[in-house]
Amino acid sequence: MSTILCFDFGLVRTGVAIGNTITKTAAPECTLISKNNKPDWDNITRLINTWKPSQLVVGLPADLDGSDSPLKPAITRFCNQLNGRYNLPVAQENEQFTSIEAAQRLKETRQRGRKKKISKEDIDQISATIILENYFNNIRYHE
Repeated sequence: MSTILCFDFGLVRTGVAIGNTITKTAAPECTLISKNNKPDWDNITRLINTWKPSQLVVGLPADLDGSDSPLKPAITRFCNQLNGRYNLPVAQENEQFTSIEAAQRLKETRQRGRKKKISKEDIDQISATIILENYFNNIRYHE
């Protein structure tokens, strides 16, 4: 089984999901909070050491017209840093509308009995899960 970690990178928060290539399933893992406008490298390292992924995936947003998002330079830098620090392949997957879909999934879960307020951290984790599900559906991972 090959494990993949997925990041829904943000300047303030980064949602993380975990998945595997056998079942092609993904699950929310956690939300990391940036420190001094930098990714939480300590906890990213902890996740890498714990899960020992063979691949990393990072969500890449695009504007509705298909043009690059203003976040693209920061995301590209994050991807390069991930590759440089951990020597793991880093793929990018479209994340357009994943936050909207994540909020909808959480609202449906809440309607089935979960009474907890939906937080931005919850949305970030589910967004990372959706990005990884999309990645699996596109079958572009390395086994």
